[in-house]
Amino acid sequence: MLHSFIAHVQQQHLFPTGQQVLLAVSGGVDSVVLAHLMHGAGFPFAIAHCNFHLRPGDCDRDEQFVRQLAATYEVPIHVAQFQTLDHAARQHLCVEDAARQLRYDYFHQICQQQGYAALLTAHHRDDAAETFFLNLLRGTGLSGLHGILPVNGLVVRPLLPFGRDQIEAYALQHHLQHVEDVTNASLDYRRNQVRHQLMPLLRQLQSAADHTIQQTILNLQATESLYHALLQPMADRLVAALPDGGVQVLLPDNPTAAPQLTIITTPQLRQQLYYELLKPYGFHVDIVARILDARQPGRTFHSRTHTAYLRHGTLLITPATDYEQDELPTITCHITPYDPLAGFDPKQLPPDTAVFDADTLTLPVRLRHWQQGDRFQPLGMAHGTQLLSDYFTDHKLTPTEKRQQLLLVDADDAILWLVGRRTDHPHRITSSTRQLLTVTVGR
Repeated sequence: MLHSFIAHVQQQHLFPTGQQVLLAVSGGVDSVVLAHLMHGAGFPFAIAHCNFHLRPGDCDRDEQFVRQLAATYEVPIHVAQFQTLDHAARQHLCVEDAARQLRYDYFHQICQQQGYAALLTAHHRDDAAETFFLNLLRGTGLSGLHGILPVNGLVVRPLLPFGRDQIEAYALQHHLQHVEDVTNASLDYRRNQVRHQLMPLLRQLQSAADHTIQQTILNLQATESLYHALLQPMADRLVAALPDGGVQVLLPDNPTAAPQLTIITTPQLRQQLYYELLKPYGFHVDIVARILDARQPGRTFHSRTHTAYLRHGTLLITPATDYEQDELPTITCHITPYDPLAGFDPKQLPPDTAVFDADTLTLPVRLRHWQQGDRFQPLGMAHGTQLLSDYFTDHKLTPTEKRQQLLLVDADDAILWLVGRRTDHPHRITSSTRQLLTVTVGR
């Protein structure tokens, strides 16, 4: 495996092999094997580790193991301590997303400060396949189906050609010690269900499943590259930068845009095009659909990072102000296993807390104010949706109450909860629920 690893790195020019790189090491078997391969190949590297303080005792154990590993290889080590739950509450993130944000922000900071040529992570072929199916089940476009990229900016993943079985066999052959996260075996998590149940079944159905899945992912990556190459000239003509740091986007009903849209012959293509144009500013597909359907100048749409103002045939997008971001209360999120036999009574929850089926939504969740045209499916409405404006009228909300009403939405901007009033139907707790997402809102 060492010779294949060296050949792969050199043939693909994944990172400058004569310059020191930073290796993210959790202490698990994948990152331990990557460190051993880097050492065996003679590639200079340093180690970085994050202690998230999420698993009492285990996180400190992992940190000490990684420190000893760095001492064994006589390489520099960087360790960060994070109070992840506090950060998740401050940033309105769930714990998993908070940990990911902290981890990569810290790694990039170390690379910049120390001049490391690349950041190496130990994602492998099985991780890419699992991510492919998770995104497929969640609902995604090409960007979700292309899997884990071998190089993404500073981040390099040199183990992608290798499977988990090869990595574990290598660790066994070289008597490599590692630490084990006990949650990796739990079927309460969707990724573990894919890993321990779906993937073995696919291998039974098709002995070459790992190879064919990897080839499909590579084909999708090539298709996405071609797609963006064809899209870029159209984007250059429809999107223009403004002096204040914002952008101006020509909408389909703008006469200037018409010559650029001659090949966009269906509403579905139109929505897909504008989703790609607006995605860099945090606007999800549901918001894009509402923008394209809107006809009233002055309408305002919000993403986590930007605000869009509708004018006649034009959308003006500006960065969200500090006031728009800071006026929202904090939220705390926890994902826990759920036993359907134990039952669940939402009436026992305080008014500032709601619970959802974690596997039916897309993280992270966030708060925003309601907008004209917002729709949701109230709990108990088995079919169809309702305009929030109609819901407010039915429940006799005052204009002030309407302005102050907060919505909890997921990463796809699906409305999960009219905070303090009503949760939605699609993400309710059912007998099939395996994980609970508990969200508490407080000022």
